[in-house]
Amino acid sequence: MLEAIRSPADVRGLDHDQLGLLAAEIREFLVHHISSTGGHLSPNLGVVELTLALHRVFQSPEEAIVWDTGHQAYVHKLLTGRAGAFSTLRQPGGLSGYPNRAESPHDLVENSHASTSLSYALGLAEARLRDRVPGHVVAVIGDGALTGGMAYEALNQVAHLRPPNLVIVINDNGRSYAPTVGGLARHLAQLQFDPRYERLKEEIAHRLRDLPLLGAQAEEAAFRFKESLKQLLQPNTVFDSLGLKYVGPCDGHDIQAMEDLLRRAKRLGVPTVVHVVTEKGRGYGPAIDDAVDKLHQVSAQTDPLTGRPRRTELTYTDVFAEAVLSAGARHPDVVAITAAMASSTGLLGFAREFPERFFDVGICEQHAVTFAAGLAMAGKRPIVCVYSTFLQRAFDQTIMDVCLHRLPVVFVLDRAGVTGNDGPSHHGVFDLSYLRLIPNLRIAAPADATELCALLETALAMDGPVAIRFPKGTVPSTPDLPVEPLPVGRWEEVRRGEEACILAIGRMVEVACVAADRLAAEGIACGVVNARWLKPVDPRLVTEWAPRYRVLVTAEDNVGTGGFGSAVLEALAPHGLADRVRISALPDRFLPHGRPAEILAEHGLDPEGLVRAVRAALDRPQDPARSRPAAAGPATGEQSPL
Repeated sequence: MLEAIRSPADVRGLDHDQLGLLAAEIREFLVHHISSTGGHLSPNLGVVELTLALHRVFQSPEEAIVWDTGHQAYVHKLLTGRAGAFSTLRQPGGLSGYPNRAESPHDLVENSHASTSLSYALGLAEARLRDRVPGHVVAVIGDGALTGGMAYEALNQVAHLRPPNLVIVINDNGRSYAPTVGGLARHLAQLQFDPRYERLKEEIAHRLRDLPLLGAQAEEAAFRFKESLKQLLQPNTVFDSLGLKYVGPCDGHDIQAMEDLLRRAKRLGVPTVVHVVTEKGRGYGPAIDDAVDKLHQVSAQTDPLTGRPRRTELTYTDVFAEAVLSAGARHPDVVAITAAMASSTGLLGFAREFPERFFDVGICEQHAVTFAAGLAMAGKRPIVCVYSTFLQRAFDQTIMDVCLHRLPVVFVLDRAGVTGNDGPSHHGVFDLSYLRLIPNLRIAAPADATELCALLETALAMDGPVAIRFPKGTVPSTPDLPVEPLPVGRWEEVRRGEEACILAIGRMVEVACVAADRLAAEGIACGVVNARWLKPVDPRLVTEWAPRYRVLVTAEDNVGTGGFGSAVLEALAPHGLADRVRISALPDRFLPHGRPAEILAEHGLDPEGLVRAVRAALDRPQDPARSRPAAAGPATGEQSPL
């Protein structure tokens, strides 16, 4: 049936038996394809019927459907004519893993950061009212995303403006990645089931059928009576308290029931919250059985029968998980904080071992940072674990609440640099720039797993804030723990050269070493420095390396604007040495999804790209006749970390 769906109009022509068959086919299709490409599996399995109901009631794209976060938009993609391209999901040049404005007029918001849909939808609704554009705007937000501060701010404004063309659908599955936390989650859970209400509702509906009312009159009378009954049996919801209309809860896998509620919401003429209860991972046993995150996201080449990856590799996140657990055992004041991503940031082991020292604050990065500030003020050593791209959301709190007060908060930024298949909103390519400008903050980027563990030890011994950023990537092994801390601000000269030197940070150190080997084979002795501290800059840059080398090429997986290369230029400019610097960095634009190695290579951040940069800086074209074997090992006597 899915092959016949070219647009939502095709879905509106199906009867409910056909819809049930289509829903089952969609689930099989999703498991088959996402197991191959990777992506967000269980959020989409949970919204199959909800998406069908939405597209049967609302006329997209004439009526706007805004998906919060976008984790659950795959079914929407299928119903809007993209099933034929699904084998390219999250592949270079293929379908995005999120709504994408370039793909379809049905897609509006491609930012995958949570809690934004209500603000987008309110703006759309108000603009349409002023331009007299007919139809509704629908925001679909999960109960996890509803914990974010932006959602509360938007609800407050919705209650003030009261646009009659706005419908808010809460997809309540009790989870974000992990189970949803907080008072609102408890509130929604209390609304889900009231046996007295359900029994009486069935009895009243049965008796109303015998009353001498016909058609729409009977339906409307029954609806109003049931709503009045609900007010007697259930306390006011938070939405009622704001003056918004609330309907539900509704079984999110009953298409007919959802259609009825959504159509009523369209007729009410006031902003209406429709509460829909779904099951994350619906219909797929491995997701239902997964107690950690219900297979929220699976990797490419997953076994569809078990939901497990066909190949597992050790990652930086795995190493950090061991390091923070070790630190927690030795430092009783260490506490760990996550914004609804305990499993993804390596904190599950810490949470199990030290539950009283672990805090999941929900999808609330701003609160997480200031909460950490309060803990630090009281003598704790907070470690805030977050993806690089999500710390952007707490920029002000990082500056004013942590760094202004010189508080010993450790920011651990996973997924820094180019992350790959999740696309522009997940690439952590701005952190070196936006963090570098903050006073009192020290910033480090490990070149390997051992350095990651060592830098964590360094950070926990410091008297002020520290940020440690590392990429999404694999490592060969976990070092023996604990690892000796590294001195603050001291870089490592991995190898000594003659005319040129590559100053590399983080994952680029290994790339720089390979490039130096290739240059040596051409007769160019190129030095390599592991600049593991972005801030402070090692003073030997000015006193030793810049005077020694005619050319310094910086290498970073961050945008060039304001990043590591800029820091090197700023350090050397007062000494008249800035003209020796050439910056290799990412461009000033949003990068598409794709394989990290290919994206980096496209922008000259692979070994061959750095070789070209050094040759160009030296004005030295490649001369095969001058090739010679590479020198073995670092020339400085210092031990290479690679």
